[in-house]
Amino acid sequence: MKPAERVILISVDGLLPDFYLDERWPAPAIQQIHREGAHARAVRSVFPALSYPGHTTLVTGALPARHGICHNREIQPVDKPDWLKDASRIRVPALWDAVRASGGTTAAVLWPLTVGAAIDWYLPDIWPGEQEDLVAALRGNDRPHGLIEELEREATGRLTPENFNNKQLTHDLQVALIARYLWERHQPTLLLMHTQSAGQVLQEPDWRNPRRGRAVAASDQVVSILLEAVDRAKAWDSTAFIVTGDHGNTEVHTQLRPNVWLVEAGLRPEHLDDSEWRATFHALGGSAFLRVREPAEQNVTAARNALDSLPRATRESFRIVEREELASLGADPDAPFALAASPGFVMDDRATAPDMHPNPGMSHGHHPELVDMNTGFVAKGAGIRAGAAITTMPLTAIAPLVAHLLGLEFDAPEGIVYPGLLMND
Repeated sequence: MKPAERVILISVDGLLPDFYLDERWPAPAIQQIHREGAHARAVRSVFPALSYPGHTTLVTGALPARHGICHNREIQPVDKPDWLKDASRIRVPALWDAVRASGGTTAAVLWPLTVGAAIDWYLPDIWPGEQEDLVAALRGNDRPHGLIEELEREATGRLTPENFNNKQLTHDLQVALIARYLWERHQPTLLLMHTQSAGQVLQEPDWRNPRRGRAVAASDQVVSILLEAVDRAKAWDSTAFIVTGDHGNTEVHTQLRPNVWLVEAGLRPEHLDDSEWRATFHALGGSAFLRVREPAEQNVTAARNALDSLPRATRESFRIVEREELASLGADPDAPFALAASPGFVMDDRATAPDMHPNPGMSHGHHPELVDMNTGFVAKGAGIRAGAAITTMPLTAIAPLVAHLLGLEFDAPEGIVYPGLLMND
């Protein structure tokens, strides 16, 4: 007999373990799950510790090299690469495929890489272009078509760029209202939702920013509203409730632009053109992945020489992640090597000098060896052992746990179920 009839999986973007381990943070709902259920003191993210590779690992139990989502954006030799959104880019089965194969149903609210996914009801996560707002981007990309208008009638009221924008704290309230409606209206076997206020606002400049605490509270409200929905339905005997994250966040002070070094070495122009570059870094957050054209070996060597010629102080602002290490991390299989920013530094793919700029605030996308990249995990309900505590677990452990709770046939290529999290039969 499967332990749970339904699972609610909430991703709090940028969830820090401190949100539930330190009760000074305004996260009473997440802290309640920590007290009443199971938790991990740290969840190790992927490399790079970015939202889209992380979220895809959460639903596949695979690392980026295997599931195919190695970055948030397309690997394109252009100045502004497209953000990823299509489920067809995922190379391995996801939890929603296994649920459908078992005869169950799924719903997802702003979960990355879900456009075209085998999910019954969803609003996908789409990063809109400069001239487009999120609501406009969602219309026509919902499933079934017309779902967003139904949600506006029945759950949220009119959605606008002002009240459904991930830089505004009202954004997560709308996510909660949408998820609650889908849960109560359709009772999906698996409900996925992605809350973003905490992750977005924590990246704003100045660690004293008063919005940080309020943003954590906004994401926690999503958890609170769904907890109340399960309470009201008296469904705890049949429902498992999981809150996790995709990555942590770390304080930074300086932005590096490694492509400036390649411009100075004559390996690419300041602005990319398909016919004019030999090597370029695909950079975002705390990492940068090298791309080269033929002759590959010659261009890789030239890129290394450009890094070796940097002043010692500049060279200490990052380290090279060699191909062998990238393979061991399950990271981008096509990069000859990558750069991992040192603590306090963040990377950008622009090639306009100078190579360093002030960048106060917080960031992610770093190597998971940086402790600040750890995210969190709390869970309670059907099949979860109350009081279970895991010191450290990998992000790949979430999908097999969900699959076990729902009794799914599911191969998580790089993940295992931690028996210590499970209620004894």
